[in-house]
Amino acid sequence: MKTILITGGAGFIGSNFVNYIFHKYSDYKLIVLDALTYAGNVENIAPEVRTSGRFEFWYGDINNLDLVSDLVGRSDIVVHFAAETHVARSLYSHRVFFTTDVLGTQSVTNAVLKHSNRIERFIHVSTSEVYGSAAYEPMDEYHPLNPTSPYAAAKAGADRLVYSYIFAHGISAVIIRPFNNYGPRQHLEKVVPRFITSCLLGEPLTVHGDGSASRDWIYAEDTVRAIDLSIHAPRESVVGEAFNIGTGRALSILEIAKNILQEFGLKDDRLDFMIDRFGQVQKHISSVEKAEKVFGFKASVTFEEGLQKTLNWYKDNRMFWEKQVMMRKVPVKTQDGSTIWY
Repeated sequence: MKTILITGGAGFIGSNFVNYIFHKYSDYKLIVLDALTYAGNVENIAPEVRTSGRFEFWYGDINNLDLVSDLVGRSDIVVHFAAETHVARSLYSHRVFFTTDVLGTQSVTNAVLKHSNRIERFIHVSTSEVYGSAAYEPMDEYHPLNPTSPYAAAKAGADRLVYSYIFAHGISAVIIRPFNNYGPRQHLEKVVPRFITSCLLGEPLTVHGDGSASRDWIYAEDTVRAIDLSIHAPRESVVGEAFNIGTGRALSILEIAKNILQEFGLKDDRLDFMIDRFGQVQKHISSVEKAEKVFGFKASVTFEEGLQKTLNWYKDNRMFWEKQVMMRKVPVKTQDGSTIWY
């Protein structure tokens, strides 16, 4: 029996990972540590998982050093999802991003070092946002790190912090850099569920700038499958390495909006264009070569398939997401001191 500690396990990708691992490995015990901030919800974790004797939940902060050390000390594998994640929100509430994403990561990483004789694998979940806008395409793991928002800068700091512990102390860590995730239960501040719920509520779809910014979109279940593969790959092939997790295909924000309108049988006149988001990453497409070569990962869900699954979930689960409607837009402070809502 393996024990896996999952920080941020009640968040979007973290809960997908918890549900996936619980059902795939019947002899694994799962410990979730989550502060249940606005984007965390224990209901993201399936009821059969929450009520199982193989599941343990701790309500707490990753900056609680004693708690983190105690939980890491009881684990064989640590998967670190806990982070503030929304680009637009980081443009206003920036300090909390560095407190959680950098100092929190240091708390977890130092606990892994303290218990390194026990920890078999430490997976740090970074983000493709650390790269900034693509200097070349597709973006491989050697692409320069040029973060363009406080969120991306905080995640870049955490990414390099973990690498420094690998280099200086030899911890058994792997850095995972997912591209843009989407899927059921994602918070409404993110663009795919924001567009879907705008259609369901009969509202315009707000597009930043001209909508030409493009992203590599990966279905959340594919991301957690990749993390699973990185956990169980031979140590010598993955420890100390960074891996992009993407599809190798990019779609623009405008294409996403139009695809969703089409699914609802609505016309493009429902689009509402506004000033572009500050720190916008203009283009992002992942090189998929390294993850496929090293541990055999290849995305299995096309965007069209994933969008249909996601759209159906939001149609069928209004009671779950309606409480988040007031948080779909976030305030952003402009350079002249005024506030606009994205």
